[in-house]
Amino acid sequence: MQRIVVLASGSGSNLQAVIAGCLNNVIDADVVGVVSNSPGAHALTRAVDAGITAELIVQNDGEARRHYDTRLADAVASFRPDWVVLAGWMRLLTSQFLDRFPGSVVNLHPALPGELPGTNAIERAWGEAVSGKRIASGVMVHLVPDEGVDDGPVLASRVVPVDASGTLDAFAAAIHDTEHQLLVATLAGLCASDSS
Repeated sequence: MQRIVVLASGSGSNLQAVIAGCLNNVIDADVVGVVSNSPGAHALTRAVDAGITAELIVQNDGEARRHYDTRLADAVASFRPDWVVLAGWMRLLTSQFLDRFPGSVVNLHPALPGELPGTNAIERAWGEAVSGKRIASGVMVHLVPDEGVDDGPVLASRVVPVDASGTLDAFAAAIHDTEHQLLVATLAGLCASDSS
């Protein structure tokens, strides 16, 4: 059985999808730990409610990113993960973290490969659609081999049309629904191929 640690900064809806995927035997793995950098992250509550160890690791005032990432890596390593999944993790990770988990850090990004790296990708895609510059966006799952932003090797992607006559909330809901499906399907494939 593969071991997954999820890093999440926010509500944890993608975490919930992964937990459900494991419980329903879609993903041949267990979520063994959830780590957040945000005290108010609902992802921590979701983890506790599911009986999963949850850890809050906040960057201290004046603490260098690389020192924080070393502490973060130590905490994640204690779970002995096969996969580290960034699901709404709103921090760029340095090599101090990534070098500890080569080839096993997976990120979910609400845009297609090569498009809209960084934060607020959903809102930026919507703005482009409303101004007539875009008719679709999407979701991708990719590996994180280095400190590049949303540009690692792509594992899977899926297009999501943008209906500019609708609302940002409706578009965001479509993106999130696609995120849940694509992340679960991708992890199912990774864990199945890794266990064979």
